[in-house]
Amino acid sequence: MSTITVFNQKGGVGKTITSLNLAAAMHRSNMPTLLIDMDPQTHLTNIHSAPPGDKMKSLFGFYEQYTHLARLAIDWPGIGHLIPSHRELISVETRYGRGPMVLKRLNSGINAFNQAIPVKHVILDCSPTVGVLTLGAIFAADLVLIPISSDFMALQAAKKVEKTLQALEIFLKKRVPRRYLLTRFDRRRGMTVNVKLEADVLFNEELLRTVIPLDVALAESPADNQHIYQKNSSSKGAKAYEALLDELERNELISSKNKGALIY
Repeated sequence: MSTITVFNQKGGVGKTITSLNLAAAMHRSNMPTLLIDMDPQTHLTNIHSAPPGDKMKSLFGFYEQYTHLARLAIDWPGIGHLIPSHRELISVETRYGRGPMVLKRLNSGINAFNQAIPVKHVILDCSPTVGVLTLGAIFAADLVLIPISSDFMALQAAKKVEKTLQALEIFLKKRVPRRYLLTRFDRRRGMTVNVKLEADVLFNEELLRTVIPLDVALAESPADNQHIYQKNSSSKGAKAYEALLDELERNELISSKNKGALIY
């Protein structure tokens, strides 16, 4: 099992879109996946066609009542499973502090989930805030995936992520594996090209070669409660997330796929 934490200290860079569609690409490759919505804004949860309204049936119940994650998981066709978020999750940031026990809790919960419901990958969709939830997600990560929309403000936010990870590594006593992913990439725009050039210098081999293009289908699919393969499986965005999965596997950043036919 691989745990991928999707994080940037800026909103609107494609964290939720990437979490959703990378999970969908994994599902198509016969790789059972669990999505966990770590963001009190509930963007990922609201894409699901029937999210629960009860806060105790969300990730909040895991922190508030130690509810087993397997009891909170809901099925998501074309994805696998979802642990939904709830706006009350924001109170976790103020109620539990940042001690080692609360930071380790999510990792322990994910391992217990995998014993009850085996999955190939877990994807954590984080808020832009550096708090208990995000720090726990980074602690649990085998890989931190940092989307950067192709503008300079997002690039500046990615630099802050790098500093955050470096500070956390003092506590963890290890380097946190990370990769930077350019999103909303449009080669026709000079700024996009310049951002890529600067990102190449800043992040070097940790910048993924795959880029996620600016794509209408990607932008519209969440409003239709769909991932990109439901919206348009032949779109540029769909092909890009397949390429992203392939690059992560090829470079042994995540567990490799099970052999089998594609699932549609």
